[in-house]
Amino acid sequence: MKKVSISVPCYNEVGNVRDMAETLTDIMQKLPYEYEIIFTDNCSTDGTKEILRELASQDRHIKVLMNSRNYGTDGRSFKNASRYVTGDVLVIIACDFQDPPELIPDFLKCWEEGYKIVCGQKTSSEEGKIKYALRHFYYRIIKNLSNVPQYEHISGITLCDRDILERYMKTDYDFQLRFAIADMGCEVKLIPYAQKKRKSGKSSYNVWRYLSFAVNSLVTTSTAPIRIMTVVGLGLSFFSFVIGLVYLVLKLIWWHSFQAGTAPILIGMFFLGSVQIFILGILGEYVGEVLNRVSTLPDVVTTEEINFETEDSAGI
Repeated sequence: MKKVSISVPCYNEVGNVRDMAETLTDIMQKLPYEYEIIFTDNCSTDGTKEILRELASQDRHIKVLMNSRNYGTDGRSFKNASRYVTGDVLVIIACDFQDPPELIPDFLKCWEEGYKIVCGQKTSSEEGKIKYALRHFYYRIIKNLSNVPQYEHISGITLCDRDILERYMKTDYDFQLRFAIADMGCEVKLIPYAQKKRKSGKSSYNVWRYLSFAVNSLVTTSTAPIRIMTVVGLGLSFFSFVIGLVYLVLKLIWWHSFQAGTAPILIGMFFLGSVQIFILGILGEYVGEVLNRVSTLPDVVTTEEINFETEDSAGI
């Protein structure tokens, strides 16, 4: 019998984690698969850990990884959890119920039809029109500037075959799965859905974290900003040369009556200075990305592993 692994990252989800475990269990018990549900807790402080321990003690299908700190839901934390996966296919879903778990049977049906990657694609969201519009704008930028065509609004529930997961595990620790899917060039099945509001609690993401994630995503998937800055630099250099030439000609023609003054010089200096700082900022983002990739960071530290057998811990 085939086995399905479900990965559920969580952080301060005390109001959702029990309902999520019960919902996933009800869904999987009705399907002809063996299954495991792996909860990864990123050092919650609201009582989520205690509930996870209780759930794991009642059901051996529920497995728990306790991280020593909050490593985030993607990147290192997700890859660490994926090492413990023993199923033939992995389904990733958040614990906040914004992505409907009821879609899992449809995802598995597509997998049985031969699709190795199945992604939920948000067509609308109850999180607010402004927030959804900003997300849409962000995805359009990434899609237009990326070196590889990207998929829009697939940051939620995702299914990937074990073969795809093993390939992804060989990439850099901070390379997002959504970007790896596009880079691999595999055929992707998209299932549209409407994103709901969080069932309980408040998202740990704020404006700064969203902005940081957006910038990191752009730097990871595209070198277009550097090339744009090169073109801008050449354009400004030519523009400055033309302006300087015009001022020189005017001064030569009206030597005694033409007063250039210092205002144009100061304005030009401030403008070019701000452009240089902006370009240095973009270069700094890429240098930071290079630093992250060449740095050898320690593995994610798990302080507790519940319901994992010795052979399970080997994973991928």
